[in-house]
Amino acid sequence: MVNADLIRDLGRPDRHEAAADALVTLGAGGVEQLVREVMDAESPVDWRPITAVLGRIGDAGFDGLLQGLVSASTEESRKRVGFAFSRLGVAVLDRYTAALAHPVPLVRRQAVRGIEHCGEAGRSAAVLLPLLGDPDQEVARQAQDTLIRTGEHVIPLLRRVRERGPGRQRARALPVLAELGGEPALSRADTAAIERLIRIKLPDDRPEPLWACWNYWMAVPGGDQAGIMRTLRLTDPRPVTFALGNDIVDADGHGCDTDEHTGYERVFVTPELDGWTLVLGAWCDPHGQERREDVLRLCTELSARYGRAQAYYYGGQGDGSAWLVAEHGTVIRRYCETGEAEDELLTLGGPLPYERTRRTELALHPDWDAAQESEDDEDEWRWTAHELAPDIARSLGAASPLDLTADTPSRGTGVIALTPYGVAHGVPAGAYRI
Repeated sequence: MVNADLIRDLGRPDRHEAAADALVTLGAGGVEQLVREVMDAESPVDWRPITAVLGRIGDAGFDGLLQGLVSASTEESRKRVGFAFSRLGVAVLDRYTAALAHPVPLVRRQAVRGIEHCGEAGRSAAVLLPLLGDPDQEVARQAQDTLIRTGEHVIPLLRRVRERGPGRQRARALPVLAELGGEPALSRADTAAIERLIRIKLPDDRPEPLWACWNYWMAVPGGDQAGIMRTLRLTDPRPVTFALGNDIVDADGHGCDTDEHTGYERVFVTPELDGWTLVLGAWCDPHGQERREDVLRLCTELSARYGRAQAYYYGGQGDGSAWLVAEHGTVIRRYCETGEAEDELLTLGGPLPYERTRRTELALHPDWDAAQESEDDEDEWRWTAHELAPDIARSLGAASPLDLTADTPSRGTGVIALTPYGVAHGVPAGAYRI
């Protein structure tokens, strides 16, 4: 029986080292009590120093935590013991590999995590490939995600699975290949199969809300998709479903400003939606320093040809709003409220009718009369304008990607197209919903 004070001393900096050495000396005799302490959400001792002791104990520590995984009766205890089990380190790498065949799915899943936490020593992808076909979907997903993080060196192994099987591994090998290498990593047969699936789905595809954490879009009246793309210098259009177009735009937005890609490489150009064509993607940003002047120019060109053109930004996590409105070759309004110091420097033109209406509803002067308004009044407007982009779009009668439904009138097929950035630098790899 382990003295409880000895375990408590693991949490005391002045006694930690001596307590750890004493517990390791006890060996297997102290494992059961240490595992119970890990599983106890009320324990005053953090699970990490206990895990370090169990790791030093070796096989008995591993077996104790494995038994804890099997016997844990609550979600919290399973979570705690799972963290500990998966962080025992490279000394038990062989035990993790053996546990990939354990009959309990939770053990297999945590063994995958344990192998990943072994770092370079655990990067033998071959041992994880069979779990892509695991009958438990959580285990298969854990193996899939871990292989993606393992790196591009697993691509040849995954290609072999796609070509030769086993069949139960083939389905999940495809998204791993796509995440690691994009389309260049896929075989011609796989690329053709994906394109065929898209063609099959398109006849029944219906509009759905196009929503991302950061929403950027242009809106142009009419359905001249090809003409709009020519004006914007977009190339290589490829048909996509609404789900696929939205997934690509959302993923690209999250990948902005990496070493290889900016998030500006491609856009989703919708079919005609309730009398408007939308172009979505970070490349359409009307307020960011990189894109704002080019977007202003492009909207001006589009409005000269189509009568009107608009560009919007809306941060879905409370990150602000921006709108740009052009008519007949002239920008009539640009306004931003994103919390950045230079927002006010971007303002062009006078307030739109909807802006004036909202300011009046807030008991503010509709034309920004600084002499009549306090700093608190202006703060109230800034907070209101932070969320205003979707309302501005609605007030101007433009289709909004946020408001689309299956009943939105639609004509044509949406496409993913390359921007000049995409032509110059290629596109990021990724696996997306179809």
